Amino acid sequence: MRKRSSGSSRSDEVAKRAGVSIATVSRVVNGFATVDKKLAKRVWQAIDELGYVPNQQARALVSGRSRTLGLLVSEITNPFFPELIQSFEDIAGENGFEVMVGSTNYNYERAKLFITRLAQRRVEGVAVMTFRAESPLLDGLIAQDIPLVSIDVSTNAPRSLILEVDYAQGITQAVQHLAVLGHRKIAYAGGPMPHLTNLRRKEAFIQAIRSIGLQVEELQIFEGAHTFEGGTLAAEQFLEIEDRPTAIVCSNDIMAVGVMRVLVRRKIKVPGEMSVVGFDDIHLAEFANPPLTTIRMSRGDLARSAFNALQLLMNSADIAPHPPMRVGTSLIVRESTDFHTEATHGLRIKRNSSERPVGRRELHPPITS
Repeated sequence: MRKRSSGSSRSDEVAKRAGVSIATVSRVVNGFATVDKKLAKRVWQAIDELGYVPNQQARALVSGRSRTLGLLVSEITNPFFPELIQSFEDIAGENGFEVMVGSTNYNYERAKLFITRLAQRRVEGVAVMTFRAESPLLDGLIAQDIPLVSIDVSTNAPRSLILEVDYAQGITQAVQHLAVLGHRKIAYAGGPMPHLTNLRRKEAFIQAIRSIGLQVEELQIFEGAHTFEGGTLAAEQFLEIEDRPTAIVCSNDIMAVGVMRVLVRRKIKVPGEMSVVGFDDIHLAEFANPPLTTIRMSRGDLARSAFNALQLLMNSADIAPHPPMRVGTSLIVRESTDFHTEATHGLRIKRNSSERPVGRRELHPPITS
């Protein structure tokens, strides 16, 4: 049975077993990246053989570092967020950090309580990955002088960095893809306003529609919940239009699944009579019926960008706000989109080919800062 201890005698034993100095053991246990990987491996092997379990709180008191990060997400019912959490925890664990995860469930008081707990645990940095963070919520972290990374929401606070998602890139690709397939009446099912992320996705869609020489009608825009039920309501609204759309772009995949459910119930063929595009590329999208064409916002890229940004903030002596880090989006073509019978005459399409893409295609841009 393993024994728990954090005394200096155990550090001596680990050092002797690994053939290194006590200082090297300390640096390995506290996650310093400067330790040679071979030496670190020997230290962890010795720790395992001796059954030495470092005490996290004692280690934090000695080193002044908790090796703990906070991660705040909106909800866990949307598969996007569990996938994001898993990616962030994997990356943090590889670098010697633990992660405290909290979900707001769109409840301000709940989020505020979680932030208080983060401060009590002396976390070294927090990634707010909610896509709809409230400025007063971020103020609590800023007041604690905790390095902060958030999506889209600018704070202009010291020791903070913004991840800016390039929604326009993927949404423009989606609209042009539909235009190439002959669609002229393209609707948009989006999340609630006036949240900044939802507004940016909607604006990107409107600009993309205008760029191919079309106008956006008011009835072609739906603003509702980012849920399955929100997608069903959007589909019902669009189907009531006399000259109804032939394609729908949704601002997340869960809404797109809700849209397709209504279309199937109303015996409208997807993609034969109506093409559908999602946003996020959650794991479920590939296994929808039909497999969903969607705009990928990589959870892995977001998680790694957030972690790298926190590392930058934690290790930098400069407390001034850092310039934003950009995260790209890209179109993944599957089977929920297809040609429409109307001609493409009059559309200002930037692509030359009008052939149906075969299989899965991805345009995946790099992250730039």
